[in-house]
Amino acid sequence: MKLLILDRDGVINHDSDAYIKSLDEWIPIPGAIEAIARLSKAGWTVAVATNQSGLARGYYDEATLQAMHTRLRELVAEQGGELGLIVHCPHGPDDDCSCRKPKPGMLEQIAAYYGVMLKGIWFVGDSSGDLSAARAVDCQPVLVKTGKGERTLAKPLPAGTLVFDDLAAVADQLLHL
Repeated sequence: MKLLILDRDGVINHDSDAYIKSLDEWIPIPGAIEAIARLSKAGWTVAVATNQSGLARGYYDEATLQAMHTRLRELVAEQGGELGLIVHCPHGPDDDCSCRKPKPGMLEQIAAYYGVMLKGIWFVGDSSGDLSAARAVDCQPVLVKTGKGERTLAKPLPAGTLVFDDLAAVADQLLHL
């Protein structure tokens, strides 16, 4: 199985330090939806692992989050692709859960769902927490410069981190391996 795991905010859609709280605020990054669809059509399974502490903070509810994910799936389907499993951490940073990145719980959940080992699987994110979660389970950390990516790039990166301009560039690379 060819599996790619993505963070959501800052990788697939524009991020905001004020959180993405509504379907109207959920705006795809140019080229991201098409990238997911291209990968899907080429035989890749694309899954998503996303921290959503806005739930714990009361900024939006589970129905709003699901509406965003339904819209994401619809947009990918309109491009002829399919999006795989989407997992989210609803906890806040002080909840001491095992799923919130930089902990690898969501990545482990995706691996269990698909029955795969995570070693070498690309996990694409825009934050240090994403890269740390990837490293914790021997995924290949991949940083995109969208979202918080430029800020993250200014800090030390885990050894072996690959860096791309955006998700479209990641797809270009994977489709030409």
